[in-house]
Amino acid sequence: MASETASATPAAAPKHAVRATRSAGRKMRSLLLDSASRLFRENGLSGTSISDIAAAADAFPSQVTYYFRTKEALFVEAACRDMLYLARAAEQAALKAVSPRDYTRSLASTVTSTDQVAFFAEALTLTRRRQDLAPLVERTIERLHSEGLRAYAGQIERRGWRSLRDPDATSRRFWALAIGVMVEGHAMGRSPDDLCAEMLRVLGEQATVPSAADEARLRLVGDRDTPATSDGETS
Repeated sequence: MASETASATPAAAPKHAVRATRSAGRKMRSLLLDSASRLFRENGLSGTSISDIAAAADAFPSQVTYYFRTKEALFVEAACRDMLYLARAAEQAALKAVSPRDYTRSLASTVTSTDQVAFFAEALTLTRRRQDLAPLVERTIERLHSEGLRAYAGQIERRGWRSLRDPDATSRRFWALAIGVMVEGHAMGRSPDDLCAEMLRVLGEQATVPSAADEARLRLVGDRDTPATSDGETS
């Protein structure tokens, strides 16, 4: 009897089958997010249906609800993903900047050249009514700040610039201003060039390049503050 029961029990799925299933799931999720992002940005939340998203991704409507539960949850996740992609693109574009002003201009130009920030702002508004979706937005904002801080601090160190504010405050200020400027600008029909100019005006100078005199002064102070050993040599 025991042997019959054992033989009737289905064997566990092979590991490679499990991996293949997970890989297919990730691919389908990504396709749905890609299609949803495009449709939401073109038609808005109310103008896009689950059936529209499924058709654009060559999927079934049931797959949309299986992976994301609701259209609103998919909207927020697509907006958050787009925002993180934009932040990464802005950081990459700014890596070649040779001056603090070029660095800020490169960031602002990349951010204002798309509607991804405005898309994210809509997600922020949506979470006021759907607090169950707020944790994803909160994690996205924290990633924006932490990765922005990492990128900015790294650039400051590599280039030898002097930040005019605490680097963490600089990163948080940049994204807060970007969201505000983009929401206001899109409402008024401003062009990407106008949005970029407004961002640069509001941001102002972020960092400076120390002059040769400043660097010499810093070296002199550093030498003077270095303790001497009993032999009169610096330690």
